Amino acid sequence: MQVKSLRCVLFRNLGDVLIEPDSGMNVICGENAQGKTNLLEALWLFTGAKSFRNAKDSAFLQLGQQKGRTELLFTSGGVEYSAKMEFDEKRTAYLNDKALQNPSKLAGTFNAVVFSPNDLSLVKDGPSGRRRFLDLAVGQLYPNYIGVLRNYTRAVTQRNQIIKDFRYDGSLAVMLDVFEEEIAKNGAKIVEWRKRYLASLQNYIPEIYAGISSGREKIGMEYETTGEPEDLLQMLKNARKEDMYSGVTSFGPHRDDILFSVDGLSARSYASQGQKRSISLSVKLAQAEVIRQVVGEYPVCLLDDVMSELDPARQNYILNHIRDWQSFLTCCDPSDFAGLSGGKIFRVEKGQVQG
Repeated sequence: MQVKSLRCVLFRNLGDVLIEPDSGMNVICGENAQGKTNLLEALWLFTGAKSFRNAKDSAFLQLGQQKGRTELLFTSGGVEYSAKMEFDEKRTAYLNDKALQNPSKLAGTFNAVVFSPNDLSLVKDGPSGRRRFLDLAVGQLYPNYIGVLRNYTRAVTQRNQIIKDFRYDGSLAVMLDVFEEEIAKNGAKIVEWRKRYLASLQNYIPEIYAGISSGREKIGMEYETTGEPEDLLQMLKNARKEDMYSGVTSFGPHRDDILFSVDGLSARSYASQGQKRSISLSVKLAQAEVIRQVVGEYPVCLLDDVMSELDPARQNYILNHIRDWQSFLTCCDPSDFAGLSGGKIFRVEKGQVQG
């Protein structure tokens, strides 16, 4: 996977920017709030996923403008592709000049792995971030997952709306039956996909974590579900009374989690800050290995201002691990990477890029 060129026009604070990156390391430097992360975000959106900054589509268009766009030229499997996104009230995606029904249809064509400060909190924060990581990772490799997840989420939302009125109107039971069957059917598929993906990660995480931690500790990872998929439909029916008071659906993969452990102890409760970061980095690096296994080549690596938060040992491990990937790394001080041989340095100031 190689980015040949990226152009951004009125995307965020970027005016009209064109970069032609190196096939190896690309350092994007500049002060805060100048537009460094915007370049990485523009690349990431071509994976078909939503922003890794949790931004809404309305945030991509430069303030006061009517329309913006981004254009990407890249190779995958030795084949050259062109992709484009236009931004106005919504995002419109194109692949080889053909308009796509939804930007998510780009999934599986351009692959990337992003490391952001939020990713370093993968272990210590709540389960919603871990579920989001799983859904993005699985959806990037298996585009059909996105539609199943969308249908599941819509059914849960509908059930939540109905369940609040159910105690006042028993005739709504018929509608609840429909949505609960939809939740159970798609929920089973989601859990199966997630577990299969975590099993693939498990092939790489122990070795990567051992490399980061010098082999002193043993990492564990387990998928925690609120109930077995084959029991989900009955669990939903049994929970109607309780759910009508809480107003939420209490069972299903939208409540599941990933449990990490170090030497048998809960990582979230007992691991040090350094151990938690090592686990997060191991997960993201393993994600890239799974992409390579499935697709046949490494994804593009996006490192958004995470190196300054890591100690030298973890920095060196990442840089050595990704030396054969095309990488984009943001930082404030390019002197931190003055020792890198090859690659390119791009300087960003007030939405303009030089390099």
